[in-house]
Amino acid sequence: MRATTRLAQVCLLLAGCLLVWILPHPSSWEPGRQPDLPVIYVITPTHSRPTQKADLTRLANTLRQVPKLHWILVEDAKVRSPMVAGLLSRCGLAYTHLNVSKPDFCQRGCVARGSEQRNLGLDWLWRNRGPLDSGVVYFADDDNTYDLELFEEMRYTKLVSVWPVGLIAARWYERPLVGNGRVVGWYTGFPGRTFGIDMAGFAVNLNLILANPSVRFVLKGAKAGMQENDFLSKLTRMEDLEPKANNCTRVLVWHTRTEPAALYKHRKENISIEV
Repeated sequence: MRATTRLAQVCLLLAGCLLVWILPHPSSWEPGRQPDLPVIYVITPTHSRPTQKADLTRLANTLRQVPKLHWILVEDAKVRSPMVAGLLSRCGLAYTHLNVSKPDFCQRGCVARGSEQRNLGLDWLWRNRGPLDSGVVYFADDDNTYDLELFEEMRYTKLVSVWPVGLIAARWYERPLVGNGRVVGWYTGFPGRTFGIDMAGFAVNLNLILANPSVRFVLKGAKAGMQENDFLSKLTRMEDLEPKANNCTRVLVWHTRTEPAALYKHRKENISIEV
């Protein structure tokens, strides 16, 4: 009898341990979870293409593991798509779903892709957040790859924080060069910029964004590779940047870019399947 009771107790203990092990990481949408953490606002431009749902699904699976995160997803479209709306409703994240089309002069191509969508995300923050809100703003493309540690590196950004980006500009990485704890230059394939950094390589304190409502990404007349430089030049100085990721010696985000889907063998069926 005692052996049976002992076996039952062991089974209950193992079951409890298993339950704790499989519980999901507390995510940003759960009320009451870690209320003192600054919120990470992730602004993501997205556009219609065969791999869009796959890319957004992968990104959502990353973001929902990060506590206190709000995803601002902005479609390059005249109307918000049911596919994206459905994905967001199931993703388990606090989110805002917006849309704006690229201007007419960009319809045939534009060096500043995603800028109109990023600006709309900034507009939403200016309208819906105030100086009492704490947080950080990050511009995350939907086809990059992100280490979860990156988000904790950026969370307590005071002004503008920076770090390396992997697989970019025909190099293994680009990164800020750091001396005595301060950014002193750039290891980059495109020199000559005050801020030689990719969109994935920096985050901005929410209150710095809110204090500068006129700061936007330039679309008309923009030069290739200058979006980040022009934006940051209006907000900070190089000597005030905050190097993260072990003084910018670790890569926590990769500019991977999804390969275009080859669909030439597909034959249409008499059925509607969302892919």
